[in-house]
Amino acid sequence: MGSGTVEGRLAGLGLKLPEVAAPLASYVPAVGTGPYVYTSGQLPLVEGKLGVTGKVGAEVTPEEAKELARICALNALAAVKSVVGDLDRIVRVVKVVGFVASAPDFTGQPGVVNGASELLGEALGDAGVHARSAVGVAVLPLDAPVEVEIQVEVAD
Repeated sequence: MGSGTVEGRLAGLGLKLPEVAAPLASYVPAVGTGPYVYTSGQLPLVEGKLGVTGKVGAEVTPEEAKELARICALNALAAVKSVVGDLDRIVRVVKVVGFVASAPDFTGQPGVVNGASELLGEALGDAGVHARSAVGVAVLPLDAPVEVEIQVEVAD
């Protein structure tokens, strides 16, 4: 992994931290308590819009969904930054939870959520190694194929 800041590594991947996605209901994008920041579930919104909808294994391919999970993780990092100000304060990603809106016979949720895990590893190196759950669900808000939440530990 190269040296530099988290946002510098993202830029090296051709990525820019987006604006924090506006909540769809009565909640905030992220909350800090003690040394931890918990994000709300992040959809694969780009400039406030959902580019792909549907169920993975039906209207959405696993490969498309994996890329959408990557976008969710990028949005989650933006939510963390809104609380801590500087992503270089992240000590480690503690937990990732990925929800995959799945066709009834789709069982590849772990591969989809790898999109989020891999992005966090590329951006944070060893600090991006985390515990994880990948859960298949019937439907997500706005008919999104994927939703990801993260929990991180940050330094003072």
